Amino acid sequence: MKIREAHRDEFTISTDKHKLDLKSIHKFLANETDWAQGIPFDTVKTSIENSLNFGLYHENKQIGFARIISDYSTIAYLGDVYILNEYRGKGLSKWLMQEITEHPNLQGLRRWILLTDTAAWLYKKFGFTALPHPEVYMEKHIPNIYQR
Repeated sequence: MKIREAHRDEFTISTDKHKLDLKSIHKFLANETDWAQGIPFDTVKTSIENSLNFGLYHENKQIGFARIISDYSTIAYLGDVYILNEYRGKGLSKWLMQEITEHPNLQGLRRWILLTDTAAWLYKKFGFTALPHPEVYMEKHIPNIYQR
């Protein structure tokens, strides 16, 4: 898949896996999130190896991240979205979501999936809604898997 980059002032969004700072991504996910609290480094590394990743950088410092799991034809799952606290409020999350939803390999999908309990206002701007028929949704969820 072709690497894509977008630039805005001193900020860059890139899909280049080689630019990702795995240690900083792991640090944030393992320590600053509810959904991945305590996640092992190797789990983060494997998840990144098997995803379409969007790194957000201030100059060369990793300040944000998101990843997509997809078959690139019918469905995409958006996960691990974050921007470091000191960079919030600058419109970067909207820009990141725009770059994700406009990615050429993610066009024409029948379904996008997102699980979140934060920033619903952001995702609504990009067409995400609450489940219209939650009775057809099933999951197998192991919330404390990383604390074992």
